[in-house]
Amino acid sequence: MTDEYRAAFDQAYSLALAFHDSRALRSPAATASFEALRAALYVPTPDEGVTAPEVITQLAAAVDAGLMGAAGPRFFAKVMGGSHPVGVAVDWMTSMWGQNSGSYHGSPAGAVAEQVASSWLLDLLGLPSDCSIGFTTGATMASFVCLAAARSKVLRLAGWNADADGLFGAPPVNVCIGNDAHAAIFAALRYLGLGHDRVIRIPTDDAGRMLVPALSGALASRGGPLIVIAQAGQINTGAFDPFNEIADVVHRYGGWLHVDGAFGLWARACPALAQLTAGVEQADSWATDGHKWLQTPYDCGYAIVRDSDAHRRAMAYEASYLPAAGGECREPFHYVPELSRRARGFATWALIRAFGRRGIAAMIERHCLLARRMAMRLTSEAGVEVLNQVELNQFVVQFGAGEPPERRDHLTRATIENIQAAGTCYVAEATWHDRLVMRFSVISWATTEEDIDRSADSIIASWRQVNAGA
Repeated sequence: MTDEYRAAFDQAYSLALAFHDSRALRSPAATASFEALRAALYVPTPDEGVTAPEVITQLAAAVDAGLMGAAGPRFFAKVMGGSHPVGVAVDWMTSMWGQNSGSYHGSPAGAVAEQVASSWLLDLLGLPSDCSIGFTTGATMASFVCLAAARSKVLRLAGWNADADGLFGAPPVNVCIGNDAHAAIFAALRYLGLGHDRVIRIPTDDAGRMLVPALSGALASRGGPLIVIAQAGQINTGAFDPFNEIADVVHRYGGWLHVDGAFGLWARACPALAQLTAGVEQADSWATDGHKWLQTPYDCGYAIVRDSDAHRRAMAYEASYLPAAGGECREPFHYVPELSRRARGFATWALIRAFGRRGIAAMIERHCLLARRMAMRLTSEAGVEVLNQVELNQFVVQFGAGEPPERRDHLTRATIENIQAAGTCYVAEATWHDRLVMRFSVISWATTEEDIDRSADSIIASWRQVNAGA
């Protein structure tokens, strides 16, 4: 390695460690405007290059104020893990190794790391050991993969080979989904040609759980291929669908049950919370993320499918220049759409090895306790209302309890703006059952009781300021 490149690595290492060490002190929100970031990054297309250390220095300086604090301890606006240092260190090595993990022959180590990590994941999540897993960018693509397998299987049972013949002329597939499903599921259905709006929406309760009698009623007069999508961990409330009852209905009609478990499926790995997921193991496929509760660096998701043949039929990639792995090794490209992709298995392997079963369970339980602590702090303040039972790590809040709905929405938005301006923690608005709310999520490995209490103080102070000026 030349002195120039070694200096660039040293510079990047120093800057990355400095960022890590300052995460708890930085603003959890980006502070630069679009105009400022563009001015810092834009130059006319360069004719001449600059030295490697200078590139590193220029980029770090230009983007610093535009970086979100999602990897910090007081970022609660979205369900984002904190990129644990062990995973980051392994991810650095992954970049240096430069492995194309699509096939065994492209990276024997990458393929075997995925295979071992897959077995660990199935064990931790209490799912059948013979399921197949594809390592994806995240839960959106994981659901895409799982639903592609579902589409293949249910149409095959109806006498149609969708993998060979496409969807033109295929029997229509009934897709049932709860009213409060995540937008990522609708995106995956759209990508697969199953439609965004043609789904059968099933009513839900006040926490977002699918109502089983409504599902049964919707299916009573319908026949043909069927896919039902449930969720483990509603994005606003953390609620879980009644999987036992849903599975009974779906399988009675010969359908495929998919579970969107982007973060909530990890409750299976925590004995204190596993009862929330009762019956989820009866599903036919599951999507979850590594970059949420496992704290892997971005990006990392897992598509888990019970019927590995259906999984492979939907995803398998065949080419003369791709020799089979042979033996007991699985080919990664048979289970995801990409042939060329990052070796995500290394960071997954490393974090499961670093935390262990007990460490993962303890972290998940601690986050849920911290979420309840925050909810209790907030509801002790007059005018603050938590709109759901805190079952997991998620809840939603409105400010101005007792005021007319439009007034509550206004006060909630104003309070969120005050909280963001204060800079102690980062929260954001969402819409829940036609109400503008503040959504709160605790999922970073770095978050402590002190972070919760500091954030609660800031949120309450922001609300008091808004309320006093109302």
